[in-house]
Amino acid sequence: MTEFLDHERCYRAVAGRDARFDGWFVTAVRTTGIYCRPSCPARTPLARNVDFFSTAAAAQAAGFRACRRCRPDAAPGSPEWDVRADVVARAMRLIADGEVERSGVPGLAARLGYSERQLHRLVVGELGVGPLALARAQRAQTARILIETTDLPMADVAFAAGFASVRQFNDTVREVFASTPTELRRTRRGTGESNPGWLTLRLAARPPYAADEVLLFLGAHAVPGLEEWDGTTFSRVLDLPHGPAVVRLSPAPDGSSAVTARLRLTELRDLGAAVTRCRRMLDLDADPVALDDVLRADPALARLVTGAPGRRVPASPDADELATRAVLGQQVSVPGARTLTARLVTAAGTPLPEPVGTLTHAFPRPGALVDADLTAVGLTGARRRTVHALAGALADGTVALGPGAERDEAERALRAVPGIGPWTAALVGLRGLADPDVWLPGDLALRKSLAALGSSDADAAARWRPWSSYAVLHLWALAVPTLFTRAPDLTRSA
Repeated sequence: MTEFLDHERCYRAVAGRDARFDGWFVTAVRTTGIYCRPSCPARTPLARNVDFFSTAAAAQAAGFRACRRCRPDAAPGSPEWDVRADVVARAMRLIADGEVERSGVPGLAARLGYSERQLHRLVVGELGVGPLALARAQRAQTARILIETTDLPMADVAFAAGFASVRQFNDTVREVFASTPTELRRTRRGTGESNPGWLTLRLAARPPYAADEVLLFLGAHAVPGLEEWDGTTFSRVLDLPHGPAVVRLSPAPDGSSAVTARLRLTELRDLGAAVTRCRRMLDLDADPVALDDVLRADPALARLVTGAPGRRVPASPDADELATRAVLGQQVSVPGARTLTARLVTAAGTPLPEPVGTLTHAFPRPGALVDADLTAVGLTGARRRTVHALAGALADGTVALGPGAERDEAERALRAVPGIGPWTAALVGLRGLADPDVWLPGDLALRKSLAALGSSDADAAARWRPWSSYAVLHLWALAVPTLFTRAPDLTRSA
């Protein structure tokens, strides 16, 4: 696998313990049989004794086990799979969302429109291991989370993590972590869950990361019944494959570049999908150094980027939901969109078995919206027809917005739905598909900000590639500072 990575560059990152490369690759030391993050504080190995792998799964397949000190399995994810749009990147996003656990490699291949053999060849050619090995690595990490954050019996942990048997679970944990499950539980930090039914996780991010700003943005758009914002913690209902879940997200108490997530799941086997969707919603896997370097090079954005380094693009955990919300938000204010969406959730959403605080419903799935009576929501007739048409297209697959969606095709399909134009389709790409390179054509707030900076949007669609989405957030922050905690003062000179 080392032929796909620049050995000299990777070794420089390891010698400098550069945390910016955590998640981009792992360092495998042949003399110890251990693989680490680039930033591992252990003694730097000799260059001749190391190999580099783009994924933990590839290192595990080569016979290496995870370092107990730096825990490379818990590093931020590689930004590459969020940025790239090719079939391997789409496969990685689906695997992270649990597609292999739910439908196997045949289901994964079918979602991507390839045969199993073609998909396996493409993934192995790029990563050195196939989809099953990648899914196995994810199962191991899910198992470790459950071992270290709950008091569940090991048999329950095994099946919740997706293992077919307790024996397979034990063998994999020993092989990957060089410890038995019982030993991992003995060495965990702190005690088990103090709040029964809830899991508490630490979601890592690459610094700089302003969790308070991301959560405020999500909170400013919070829909009553579906979402909740108390000024510090953003809570919402997640519609997961095996039932609804509730997540509460707040800045890490130690002030680090991390977010604390408290999860209440219908079924524990949805943990992996829940974590993946929270990471996408919070944009935790972005590479802030790379994107800031590009944006800061533009004189129009330089001050904005310097004032808010590492700004992220808050997304939705469900692109189908975001698409519907984008339609509801056409030509209305943020408070107006929240009101309309709350009525839609009450009219067609799935009630929780019991409320959790003010959270009462999951967002309605497309199938439930196709024939739903939306007359009480307050939409115009044209807007109701657009919601129904979009729901029908999502339900029958004409519009596909899942984690493995082909982004350009998704935009074309959305624009074919009556009532959806370029702005709405672009917003779905930006906050639904988490595409890092989206510009919103005709957006008034963006034009206002560019004018204040003495610039224009004449070439904006290609000006900040491949990070146009992040330019959008900086410009939004300038135009609508109440949505951002670190927004620059619009009255100041550019």
